[in-house]
Amino acid sequence: MRRFLLTLALVLLGAEAFAAGSVTLTYGETRPTVRTVTLAWTSDAAGAVNGTLTKMVSGEVLRVVYVPGSGGTQPTDLYDLTLEDANGVDVLAGKGANLSNVNKTQICPLIGDGTTTNQRNAVDGTLELKVTNAGNAKTGTVVVYLKR
Repeated sequence: MRRFLLTLALVLLGAEAFAAGSVTLTYGETRPTVRTVTLAWTSDAAGAVNGTLTKMVSGEVLRVVYVPGSGGTQPTDLYDLTLEDANGVDVLAGKGANLSNVNKTQICPLIGDGTTTNQRNAVDGTLELKVTNAGNAKTGTVVVYLKR
């Protein structure tokens, strides 16, 4: 019996080490033509979040706001995040790298050749937030503004 309990404890501890963090999703309307998707996240012991999909969303990404947690839940400085579509493409176009753990940050992710043909990124499907390098049990919020 003692061996069984020890094995069970090791399995449960090991499962916690492989957790994928958590994300709470909120959907809202700011105007008739703009909707928001808010992703409030908490990292796992490895400082990561992944595995939670949004519901189906459709539109152009207008703006994305990153809000780091504060106090004891403040992420590690220069943490990274992506917001991937069903094809594994980062709709943030790499603009979620090396984020400040103190300052709110906003970006307007554009795609194109970077000089003359930049366009807003269109999404039509589910999105998955992935966070890395945030530290153990750290928090933050990502707000995505979508044009219908």
